[in-house]
Amino acid sequence: MKNFAKFLLFVLLISAGISLLYDYRLKHGELRLSSKRAAENYTLASEPSVDSKQIASLEALNRERRALVKSILPSVVAVKTSKKIGTRREYGLDPFEFFFGSRQRRFRNPRDEALVQNSLGSGVIVTNEGHIITNNHVVDQVDEIEVQLSDGQTKKARVVGADEQVDLAVLKIDNPGVKPLKLADSDTVQPGDFVLAIGNPFGFEETVTEGIISSKGRPNRSDFFGELLDVLAGSPAAQAGVQPGDVIRKFDGREVKNFTALRTLVAQTQLNKQVELEILRDGKPVKVKAQIKEQPIDNQTLGAVPRQNQPQPQTPRQPNDQETVDSPLASIHVDELTSEKARQLDLPPNARGVLVTNVDPDSGVAELQKGDVIEEINQQPVTSVSDYNKVAGSLDASQPQILSVCRHRARSFLVLRPR
Repeated sequence: MKNFAKFLLFVLLISAGISLLYDYRLKHGELRLSSKRAAENYTLASEPSVDSKQIASLEALNRERRALVKSILPSVVAVKTSKKIGTRREYGLDPFEFFFGSRQRRFRNPRDEALVQNSLGSGVIVTNEGHIITNNHVVDQVDEIEVQLSDGQTKKARVVGADEQVDLAVLKIDNPGVKPLKLADSDTVQPGDFVLAIGNPFGFEETVTEGIISSKGRPNRSDFFGELLDVLAGSPAAQAGVQPGDVIRKFDGREVKNFTALRTLVAQTQLNKQVELEILRDGKPVKVKAQIKEQPIDNQTLGAVPRQNQPQPQTPRQPNDQETVDSPLASIHVDELTSEKARQLDLPPNARGVLVTNVDPDSGVAELQKGDVIEEINQQPVTSVSDYNKVAGSLDASQPQILSVCRHRARSFLVLRPR
């Protein structure tokens, strides 16, 4: 009976407070009730500005686009992930228990609450067995993955393959009734081609945007060993039989981790020395003998394996087998910083640079972390992977390098010393 009386008293006090506040604001002009206005007279246009016959081709194009989107939507899915990032212990007073509960239950017992980070992305079904292609950063190191199909169904998914460097992952759901999308031949795509981008990044409804293919041939990996995108005719590399598209895995017995390491290895090799290149060509291993030579003076463009310009002629030091020949920058794996990745990492809007995706273990570059953004190297701006490779390849590997780094909305400078 006492608890019921307390409840009535609580309700009456709240009601009285609300009534007094409403009356005060109404009398002092702070609360204005909306008044009805008279309906306005208006006349809509009866005919379009352009005759539909004059734009018949545009209307036909719209119908084709709608048909295309309609046929693709069943294959587009929303990818929802969750990841436990920590726990939080809660203390405090339970208001309901304080007014109406027993004396022993008026205060909460401490309890741990899981802190969960949720993420959203898009994917596309590519097989009848339920394989889905999505972005690796969406599903990387998460605890749970759910896929929402176009009909609203949700299915548990698991990662069956991933490549961090190209930011792609393959998921698998157990649903034999899915509709896969057929993959086309990317070699037939040409600059200027019309393209539609369809996704479901927010988990509510599919989005459609359009554009054109602006260019082809851009490298889609930051760590692509020694992949040669171009080989100059008449250069030492071309004379040795090196071809565009070759991937140099080893240079004179030393592993090539990335293009920066390849440039460093070449720069530290004596002129006229013959070296053996272990190449991957069309998926098959090939060995090529090459001689290190200077580029012709009239060739202003660097070749596939360019040498660094030295201030004066000198013989580079030859490292022994226990030493590492590449600079600290060669141990850093970077990728393009897209607007989506910047949003995922909660970076400031003006963040520009390359994203650190990995740092080789035992490299001595412990100051850098995955997720850092390198904005400058020795006061030279770095806005793309191409800039990073160009700047890193032009530096003296025996000298310390100063990096301007953005981490968690804070900028700092790191000094990387040669190993």
